[in-house]
Amino acid sequence: MFELLHQDGKARTGIIHTDHGDIRTPAFMPVGTQATVKTLDIADLHSIGSDIILNNTYHLHLRPGEDRVSKLGGVHKFQGWDKPILTDSGGFQVFSLAQKSGLVKIDEEGVIFKSHIDGSEHRFTPEEAIIIQQKLGADIIMAFDQCTADDASEVDARSAMEKTHRWAARCIEQMKTPGPHAWKQFLFGIIQGGYNRDLRLESTDAICAMDFDGIAIGGESIGYYMDKTVEILKWLDGKLPVDKPRYTMGVGASPLDVIDVVEQGIDMFDCVVPTRMARNGGVFVKSSGVKGKFRISLPKSPHVEDLQPMCDWCECRYCKGTTQEPPVSRAYLHHLFKTDELLGARIATYHNLFFMEQFMSVLRDSIVSDSFDSFSKEWRSL
Repeated sequence: MFELLHQDGKARTGIIHTDHGDIRTPAFMPVGTQATVKTLDIADLHSIGSDIILNNTYHLHLRPGEDRVSKLGGVHKFQGWDKPILTDSGGFQVFSLAQKSGLVKIDEEGVIFKSHIDGSEHRFTPEEAIIIQQKLGADIIMAFDQCTADDASEVDARSAMEKTHRWAARCIEQMKTPGPHAWKQFLFGIIQGGYNRDLRLESTDAICAMDFDGIAIGGESIGYYMDKTVEILKWLDGKLPVDKPRYTMGVGASPLDVIDVVEQGIDMFDCVVPTRMARNGGVFVKSSGVKGKFRISLPKSPHVEDLQPMCDWCECRYCKGTTQEPPVSRAYLHHLFKTDELLGARIATYHNLFFMEQFMSVLRDSIVSDSFDSFSKEWRSL
């Protein structure tokens, strides 16, 4: 599945081969929660250059349901995307429900939860999570796990971790029963253990010893608290398989977050922040640098008469223009957001994902040319 092409320090480039195409790594995955990357169409995603998108099992299970999606040919045909798709297991969404509302009961068999839509009761077991994802038809599917809060006691964190390991074995066993679609589906296991070094190391040994196609690092810390994320990855240094893709779940709120995990040998990541902040007028700008978090807010007053494009570095059609369209000014986008026009969210979302894909392309080139350290220092100095 995974072909390692080059390594510069711990940073790696490679290719994940799937029946729906190749994924260049390191890879940022746009989040298409409900089989759509909000405000964009499939042509947009192709022109941005995305190799893979992420769909959400929990949401697609509730609406329209995995049986309907399967009947309609699977998620690729359903949403018109012919490239690779990854589905999460739904475990993190269930964990979030438990944190926010207590609408979840966890036992050895799995979880019982109530839909946030209509309050209807649902049951996820490791077996059912695999069956749902098989019916959805994603190329990469995730084992069902129990996500652990950072502030969980060591006793609770161990209990959740050990349950995750038992559930992981059940997911592997369920994968022996083929799903309804003809293409190959790959299964990733998830390392848990919260913010506890000993548990993380124990979980890494357990998950990496199992017959997974790839290894993910999950938990509340990952992507949300980057200092902790990097520390956890350093704990795992030298313990992750070289010949399998490595995935940090929830990373990508900033270019520096991506650099942080690539420096630790990570190959894949996803994050809702680039699209979510775009819908609220936040756009990536290289010139805003570290202190500005590489972003500006278009609805703010300084942009009311600002004729600059969003970002001089970005090559997207809205920043550089085309033979038929001039670049779009910050002033016009300020107006679109102030008047709640949908076009503003669409342009900002396109730009943010293009910015991330352009960033990933330059990052991959720096690894191939053994200049990743210089690339990292440049972006950290802005």
